[in-house]
Amino acid sequence: MNQQLQKIGLASDHAGYEMKEFIRDLLDKKNIPYIDYGTYSTESTNYAIYGHHLAEAIEQNEVQKGIAVCSTGNGINMTLNKHQKIRAALCWCEEIAQLARAHNDANVLSLPGRFISFDLAEKIINIFLNTPFEGGRHQCRVEAIVLK
Repeated sequence: MNQQLQKIGLASDHAGYEMKEFIRDLLDKKNIPYIDYGTYSTESTNYAIYGHHLAEAIEQNEVQKGIAVCSTGNGINMTLNKHQKIRAALCWCEEIAQLARAHNDANVLSLPGRFISFDLAEKIINIFLNTPFEGGRHQCRVEAIVLK
């Protein structure tokens, strides 16, 4: 799917809010449509609330992929992966983002908002949005993730 046709869901807690706002600006500049599922300030809140909102939006096909941010990326990533149709990948470098898409068909990018720069986040996001899933030998592995 061409990234221009995809709608991206965004979610963060208070610790990821500044990074999420940076990502909103980045997507605006690239004319990539998105829906922001919150949070909407730096006021302390629970990452799980926003992770569940994003996951449900993907499951209901409101958005095709997601980008989620909390302090370390771990909490929101764990929340997202509780949902059967979500394959969220915590990425802190370009190579991991590329492999998460190519080998794992990740549909949500989780970022550690307090541990990477905006510049690195932009590089990771570009890779995540533009790397296709390779399929092939990876397809059966991805299918095995879902509990039957």
